[in-house]
Amino acid sequence: MKNGVVIIGAGHGGVQAAASLRDEGYDGSVTLIGDENELPYHKPPLSKTFIKDAQAQPQVLRAEIFYANGKIDLRLGKSVERIDLAAKRLDLAGGEKIVFDHAILATGSRPRILKLNGSDLGGVLSLRSIADARAIRERSAGVEDVVVLGGGFIGLEIAATLALGGRRVTVVEAQDRLLGRAVAPAISAHVRQRLEASGIRILTNTTIDRLEGDNGHVSAAVTSAGERLPARMVIVGVGVVPNVELADAAGIAIANGIRVDGQLRSSQPEILAIGDAASYRHWFSRSDVRLESVQNATDHARLAARTITGHSDHYQSVPWFWSDIGDMKLQMVGLASASDRNLVVGDLADNKFSVYHYTGGQLIAIESVNRPADHMLGRKMLGAGFSPDAETVAAGADVLKAAFMEAQKEAQATT
Repeated sequence: MKNGVVIIGAGHGGVQAAASLRDEGYDGSVTLIGDENELPYHKPPLSKTFIKDAQAQPQVLRAEIFYANGKIDLRLGKSVERIDLAAKRLDLAGGEKIVFDHAILATGSRPRILKLNGSDLGGVLSLRSIADARAIRERSAGVEDVVVLGGGFIGLEIAATLALGGRRVTVVEAQDRLLGRAVAPAISAHVRQRLEASGIRILTNTTIDRLEGDNGHVSAAVTSAGERLPARMVIVGVGVVPNVELADAAGIAIANGIRVDGQLRSSQPEILAIGDAASYRHWFSRSDVRLESVQNATDHARLAARTITGHSDHYQSVPWFWSDIGDMKLQMVGLASASDRNLVVGDLADNKFSVYHYTGGQLIAIESVNRPADHMLGRKMLGAGFSPDAETVAAGADVLKAAFMEAQKEAQATT
């Protein structure tokens, strides 16, 4: 191979892919292309510590010297306009062309566009990048009333952060509960109760008809029922869409994302896709998924590097996620969408509990609030294929851990 690897997207997945290629002994050229001018940075803090602290700086993923020492050609502020599959070439805005042997699409996702009258008013913002976070931080300093559209993780993280800073915050969610597609009803209800106790108003089963403004700036969100919600800032958090346009235009197969196999190869084997933009058959859930998490992006990146360097392993990571919403650390492991039964352990009143999800008697996921030990043990159990029965889980953490350790010893003795 003479033309090396080019990685499109300098987020968590793209940076990890570059690092993993070198870790795997790849000695060809590695080019990492990002459309922002910032040194690649951690995104999770943007909705929390960054927007509440005027002095906060981006937390870089790797120091600048890492790219130089690793001979990684980091191209910032660049955008790719076209993938020429026949020529194995990228055409960049401005006319530059880069040839490659392999390309990794780490293009991520972007906020879903709000189709409402008034959505183009000043003060209507979403969060994807450090520039968005700076805009939210700067504008929120001078406003009292904020409306957050969407009761998902990002919307609730921002709502909790802004409310803690003294703003009057209203969350509007079209579904009948918060985090409806992500967590169990018990956690949804708990999150709502804690947020409302902190002063946040929450409207579920509610949609917005239009946004009103004065002098070009948003002043209110009007619900479909006609209620006018004062708002000098509106945060839009109604989901994301994968960035698949480059792949689609090149004729690469798309199915709720860039479709990849177990080694993260797209329909064009020299093109791999990872992270938020990739859809695939997940070994754990046996269903087609597209996961939006740092863990998924970085684990994908490690495997993509191994695929390019000649290894044949398939993706086998157990999915896990986290979110910090006010005084609640939510941690999730596994995929609970197929759950037909769950067990709640811990103390909801003390803001510390976990929900264990089962399907057909098999443990498939654990969702925890301020119970990090449950989460960490859950990652080990699901990774090892250990499925404790509900009685063992209900008996407490010590009994559960002992049962898992005993199962591990028995498994080792038989191998």
